[in-house]
Amino acid sequence: MIERYLGAQRSRKIHRALRHGKVTFLCLVLTVVVLRGIIGSGKFGTPEQDFNELRDRLHFSRKRAEPHRVLEEFQTTATSDNNDPNNYNAFDINKILVDEGEDDKPDPNKPYTLGPRISDWDEQRAKWLKENPNFIAPNKPRVLLVTGSSPKPCENPVGDHYLLKSIKNKIDYCRLHGIEVFWNMALLDAEMAGFWAKLPLIRKLLLSHPEIEFLWWMDSDAIFTDMAFELPWERYKDSNFVMHGWNEMVYDQKNWFGLNTGSFLLRNCQWSLNLLDTWSPMGPKGKIREEAGKVLTAYLKDRPVFEADDQSAMVYILATQRDKWGEKVYLESTYYLHGYLGILVDRYAEMIENYHPGFGDHRWPLVTHFVGCKPCGKLGDYPVERCLKQMDRAFNFGDNQILQIYGFTHKSLASRRVKRVRNETSNPLEVKDELGLLHPEFRAVRV
Repeated sequence: MIERYLGAQRSRKIHRALRHGKVTFLCLVLTVVVLRGIIGSGKFGTPEQDFNELRDRLHFSRKRAEPHRVLEEFQTTATSDNNDPNNYNAFDINKILVDEGEDDKPDPNKPYTLGPRISDWDEQRAKWLKENPNFIAPNKPRVLLVTGSSPKPCENPVGDHYLLKSIKNKIDYCRLHGIEVFWNMALLDAEMAGFWAKLPLIRKLLLSHPEIEFLWWMDSDAIFTDMAFELPWERYKDSNFVMHGWNEMVYDQKNWFGLNTGSFLLRNCQWSLNLLDTWSPMGPKGKIREEAGKVLTAYLKDRPVFEADDQSAMVYILATQRDKWGEKVYLESTYYLHGYLGILVDRYAEMIENYHPGFGDHRWPLVTHFVGCKPCGKLGDYPVERCLKQMDRAFNFGDNQILQIYGFTHKSLASRRVKRVRNETSNPLEVKDELGLLHPEFRAVRV
C-alpha cells in the first residue's frame, strides 16, 4: 500500500513538472518573437550603443544638478514655462486668495456702531478680576501690545520681509518687558478699513481680555529703537488714554499734527469704550468718511483735503469736547512714544557715540515711526530707497541691543551680517550687562 501511494505521488510530480516546462518554453518563444520585432524596428541598438546612451543621459543629469547658483538660475530662467505648475514666479497668487463675495452693504439710515452699547463694563470687569485673581500682575499694569497688517500679501515682494522684521522687533521688546503681543491679520469690519481698522479690533480685545489693564496699539511701520526703556507707568495712574502729543498744539492751535495715533495706550475701562463709541462714527468708508473729512479740514489747522482719518478725528474730539475727555487724556512729549523718522534716522550714529539705551527721548528714541513710507504698498510719500535703507538701519539699531546680550552686533547699521563682540566664557552669568537688558525686571514672566 505504501509503495503504491509513493509511486502515485512521484507520477503526479512528474506530470506537474512537464506542464510547467511547457508553459516556460511557450513564454520563451513569445519573448524571442517580441524582441526580434523591437530590434527590427530600431528601438534598441547593440549593448555598447545602449551603454553609451545611458552614460550620456547620466552625464546630462549631473550637469543639470550643477550646484553653482548662477548656472542654476540661468537654466531655470532659460527653460521656465509660464504654465509650469512648479514655477512660483509664474503663479498668480489671486488664485488662492478667495473672497467670498462683496462686502455687506451698510444700511445708510442706520448710524454706525462698533457693537451693542455697554454701560457697566467697569463693574463687569471688577467682578471678573475678583473671580480670577491670578491674572492680576504685580508692580506694574498688565499690558497687551496690539499691531497688525493686511490679510493679503503686500503689493510689492519686499513689503512682507519688512513686516517680518517689524513683528520680530516688537516681540523682542515685549519679551524683555513682560508684555503680551497680539498681531492681527483679519479685517473685522469691512466698513472700517484703512486708518480705522484698529477701532473694532481694539474694542473686541478690551472686552475679550478683561485681565489686561492697558492696551498698547502700535502701527506695523513703527520700530522699537530703545529696548531698555520702560514706560513710566506710575505717571499714568490717573489717565486712560496716552498719546504722543502736545496740549498747546491740540487744544489751542487745533493742529491736526498735534498728536499721533500710531502708538498709544488705552486703559481697559468704561471710559475707553465710551470714547471708542464717540470716535468711530466718522470711520465708515464711503460718503460718511468723505463728508467727515470736509468737516475736519474746515476745523483743523493746515489739514489737507482728504477723507476723515482717525488722528484728525481725535484732535477734533479733544479740541471740541475737552471738558468731557481732556482730564483723562495724557499727551506725552518727554520721550518718543511716537518718533518721527525725519528727525531721528540720520542721528543714530551720533546717539551710539554719545549715549546709551534707556533714555527713550531724542538721545535714544523709544520708537521710530516710518509713517509715509508704506513699504507694503505700491506708492509711498518718500523715495523707496531712502525708506528701505532707513528702515534697515532702525531695525538693526534696535536689533543690536538684542544681539549684544548674546555677544554679537551687526557689522554696521546698514548690514545684515553680524560679528562677535564678546568671547565665550565659562561663567556667562558673571558677564557685565552694559545695556541693562538682563535686569530681572526685563526677564520676568508675567503671572
